[in-house]
Amino acid sequence: MGGNSTRVEKGEIGPAVTFAEALKTFGVIGCMSFGGPAGQIAMMHKMLVEEKRWLDERTYLLALNFCTLLPGPEAMQLATYSGWRILGVKGGLAAGLLFVLPGAIVIAALSLLYALYGEVSAVSAAFLGIKAAVLAIVIEALLRIARRSLKEHAEWLIAFGAFVAIYFFKVPFPLIVVAAGAIGYLRSNGKDTEKAISPGPVLDAVSWQQTARTLTIWLAVWILPLLAVATVFGTDHVLSKIAVFFSKLAVVTFGGAYAVLAYMAQDVVQQYGWLQPGEMLDGLGLAETTPGPLILVTEFVGFIASYRHGGGDPVLYGFLGAFVTLWATFAPCFLWIFTGAPYVARIANMPRLAGALSAITAAVVGVILNLSVWFALHVIFQVVPEIAFGPLRFAAPQLESINWTAAFLALLAAVALFKLRFGMLTTLALSAGLALAASQFASLS
Repeated sequence: MGGNSTRVEKGEIGPAVTFAEALKTFGVIGCMSFGGPAGQIAMMHKMLVEEKRWLDERTYLLALNFCTLLPGPEAMQLATYSGWRILGVKGGLAAGLLFVLPGAIVIAALSLLYALYGEVSAVSAAFLGIKAAVLAIVIEALLRIARRSLKEHAEWLIAFGAFVAIYFFKVPFPLIVVAAGAIGYLRSNGKDTEKAISPGPVLDAVSWQQTARTLTIWLAVWILPLLAVATVFGTDHVLSKIAVFFSKLAVVTFGGAYAVLAYMAQDVVQQYGWLQPGEMLDGLGLAETTPGPLILVTEFVGFIASYRHGGGDPVLYGFLGAFVTLWATFAPCFLWIFTGAPYVARIANMPRLAGALSAITAAVVGVILNLSVWFALHVIFQVVPEIAFGPLRFAAPQLESINWTAAFLALLAAVALFKLRFGMLTTLALSAGLALAASQFASLS
């Protein structure tokens, strides 16, 4: 143990690990990864750094900083990086897949049940409670991310500007990301290295030819299967539209699943008409209660969209839609990690890049605020028309359409989370149970 500890303190890779042992460990992580990214990151730290000593503290934190700068699910990308650091590409591929697959299988099964039985009154009642709890969970996530991200006056202004842009002017999310990044880059003077992480041992040096080869291989892995989908089904088919939409999403969604939802809510509901607003909340509720990254909510969207609009056997097309969505969402994660991992230490010491990404994170807070408002209006009110006033377009609920049961359950879920410190799964189960009981009581009276 002493030798392993010494190597860990020096920033070196831990003791030799067999592929079988890595598979077992990352399989356990994938099956037990409840609680969102915070819980998943903490669990991986405990297993990989504290218990197994496969990674040292500095390497893990450096990797975490890198992964939070990337679009997509940071916890899944951290697992992929950890596997890559331990066993190279095969380790990274195994770790990333095992982190996603258990939850993906469960979400596929639940999506099918939802598609088949979602209109059953008992199921609808339970999902009303889940929606109310999810609203409280999203608000908790907003507050947590805001406390962590908004440390300067300028960052608060960027967050507020992002909210106004997306809520009142319907500015597309990618444009908000680009604008925020440009502002952050220009604000950085290139000399502020306080937040930069010292490089440590140079373990990752690669040539530009190796980087180009890695980039080409994984870009092909991501894009070619999706091009095949468009070739087979045609560019106007729902599967092709899913491939394009979620590929765009994979590139621009900084800030995790809640930022993804804010973008999806605009296009999936309003532009494509694949889902109703309440169904987006149902999908997030499913993702919240299953293992794996919360971004698996995209799989639910792909399943339901293709189930309804595939044009053939709905179950077959539902699973095809789920698979295409998963590929478009997670294949880019391997591209980012395998291409960028050798440069982690260098990226961590680029103040201008750090400034750009801090501004993007601040903008994501404003986008998640938009998501919170959107969720609240569609959970608590039954009629939420959009009002146009000059260049402004925003949702304004009809006050008489309030759903008092949903409002009460949302308030109760907030008390459970914020005051009583209940866990997420406990809060979801409590809210769903109370909604079901209220529905049964109403049917008897």
